[in-house]
Amino acid sequence: MATDFAVFLRRFLTAHLAGLRGYSPNTIASYRDAFKLLICYFRDERSIPPERLTLELIDAAAITGFLDWLHASRHNSASTSNQRLAAIASFFTWMQSQDPARMACCQDILAIPARKHDRPAVTHLTVQQTRQLLALPDRSTRRGRRDATLLATLYDTAARVQELADLTVRDIRLDHPAMAALTGKGRKTRHVPLDTNTAALLTAYLAERHLDSPGRDDHPVFFNQHRSTLSRGRIAWILRKYQTQATDPALANARLSPHILRHSPVICTEGRGVASDATFRAWRGDGAVGAAAQRAPGQAAGLHA
Repeated sequence: MATDFAVFLRRFLTAHLAGLRGYSPNTIASYRDAFKLLICYFRDERSIPPERLTLELIDAAAITGFLDWLHASRHNSASTSNQRLAAIASFFTWMQSQDPARMACCQDILAIPARKHDRPAVTHLTVQQTRQLLALPDRSTRRGRRDATLLATLYDTAARVQELADLTVRDIRLDHPAMAALTGKGRKTRHVPLDTNTAALLTAYLAERHLDSPGRDDHPVFFNQHRSTLSRGRIAWILRKYQTQATDPALANARLSPHILRHSPVICTEGRGVASDATFRAWRGDGAVGAAAQRAPGQAAGLHA
């Protein structure tokens, strides 16, 4: 017979998160992973197998011990353990309405503070390094033209890598003013302006791939040889491939990932002027204003030149 914890956890992950709240599969997977680790902690550190793990055993002391275990045994950073704590806190916030008799225990868990940690400086590419990176794909080849368009779109929109992977033809508007609709965390959609050069690359790319034909609205913009959506890992691989081709040692040896490229867009491009902090946050879809937002306006023009 299933334990009360197993029953409530299943309802939380399925009926509540997926059904009532409509969370994305990626968000649900993150919550699921937090509880997988919690179950492993009870099994390995407290000798309580999953089939015996009940809500009675999960209190504030146990959760604090779990967070200490993440830090000491799994070498998780403070931000990672805080993410696990947030998932657990969400569960016990929901549990208060499911089992009011346990409200006091739930609130003890909700009172556990997040770990404090220093926020590292945001790493980003310089304007010159970005120019070099965007110029590396061989535009005389079909694949090179795809990669040039992909990198320019990733940079220009400051998209999360999953947002770029999920981009479909209907999300691209090439008529003036050119825009890209990005659907990110919480399935929230934001509309990001496209630079003239990026719009031109997308126009030529969509035409070459016959994606500007009727009936292609739901087709992924960037896809593999099987016409399937590119994975996040594949997009990261494409970025690293061109980084290794760089002749500039500073670029070739730079710490680079799609996330870092996301932090790199300048806030002043031809025809846009200087964006306010609020506008820059809206384009990025989060509350952080990257180091690019602090750069001088004169650093910005002609990245695709």
